[in-house]
Amino acid sequence: MVTPQEILNELKTIAYPGYTRDIVSFGIIRDIEVGTDSVKVSIAPGGARDEAIAEIRAAVETAVRDFTGVDNVEIAIEASQTPVHREPPRRAEIPGVKNVIAVASGKGGVGKSTVAVNLALALHKQGHAVGLLDADVYGPSVPLLLGVSGEGAGTDGDRIQPVHSHGIAAISLGMFIDRGQPVIWRGPMINKLLTQFFREVAWGELDYLVLDLPPGTGDAQLTIAQQAPLAGGVIVTTPQDVALLDVQRGIAMLHQVGAPVLGVVENMSFHICPDCGHRSEIFGHGGGRKMASESDIAFLGEIPLARRIRETSDAGQPIVISEPDGEHAKAFDALATRVRQEVEKAGRLDLPLVN
Repeated sequence: MVTPQEILNELKTIAYPGYTRDIVSFGIIRDIEVGTDSVKVSIAPGGARDEAIAEIRAAVETAVRDFTGVDNVEIAIEASQTPVHREPPRRAEIPGVKNVIAVASGKGGVGKSTVAVNLALALHKQGHAVGLLDADVYGPSVPLLLGVSGEGAGTDGDRIQPVHSHGIAAISLGMFIDRGQPVIWRGPMINKLLTQFFREVAWGELDYLVLDLPPGTGDAQLTIAQQAPLAGGVIVTTPQDVALLDVQRGIAMLHQVGAPVLGVVENMSFHICPDCGHRSEIFGHGGGRKMASESDIAFLGEIPLARRIRETSDAGQPIVISEPDGEHAKAFDALATRVRQEVEKAGRLDLPLVN
C-alpha cells in the first residue's frame, strides 16, 4: 500500500494550469487519505476558474489512479475554498497609464524583447505617449536595445525617474547594475522590484505601457497580473514546432491571470535575401497563424528574420527608429496598428485576480 507522502510526491508532477509550478507548491493539496481499496484527495483551488479546477481535478484523479492502481479515487473540493459568485476585485490603476500591454513568450530565444521594444517605438511613432517596462529581471536587455545606461535613471524625492530614449520612457533593472552582472534573486525580491517599477516610477501620462515579460511562466508573471490592470497580452513565437508548442502555455498563462489575449505575432517568419530578393522560410512558415486560428485569437502579423533588425538593435538604434520608412519598420508599424485595434476590442475589462 502506498503512503500519502508517496502520492503527494507524485502529484508534484502536475503543473498548475498556465504555470510551470506544480499544484503541490501552490498549496492546493490539503489532505490525502489512503484506504484499503480507495484514496481520497482533498484540494483547495482557491479562486481558480471553473475550467482550471476541472483540469486539476481530472489530472489528480488520473495521476492517483495510475500511481496506486486503485480504481476508487475520490477528489474532494473544500467547500470553504470553492469560488463564489461576487464582484471581481479591481486591480489598482497605475496613475496616468491608460493601457498596459504585456509582451510574452512561452520560451526564450524568440525575439520577444526586440518585438517589445519596436512595438513600443512604433506606438510612439503613431503619435502615442508610451512607456516600456523591462520585467525580464534575469535577462534585462532593454537598455542595450535602446542604447541607454543607468545614467539617466535616478530618483526625485520618493519617485524613480525613468530613462527617456527615442521618445519613450523606459525602466529596467539593467539600468542599475553593471552590464553582464548576474541577477541571483529569489521570488520575493523580484516581486518587490516589479511592484516598485509599477508603483514608484514617475511614468507621467501614458497611452500605453508596454511590458517586456520574462519567458515562460512564474512569479514575475503572477506579480504582474496582480499589480497591473492588463489591457491584454501579445504572444511572440517563431515558426518552429518547438516554439509553437509553447504558445499554448503563454495563452494559458494570460487566461489564468485574467488578461485578454490580444493575439500572436510570428517573429523570424521569413528571410528576404538583400542581394537577389529571394524569400526563404528558414524555420518554416505559417505556424503562428495556424496556432492563432486554432486558439481562436487574432493573428497580429509576421516579422521577418533580417540582419538589419539585429544590427540596429545591437547598436541601440532599433529598426523603427533607424530606418522608419523601410520594409522591416513597416512590419512593426502594422503590428502596432493591430495591437491598438485589439486593445479597443478588449475594452480594458476589469477581470478577477489569481490567488
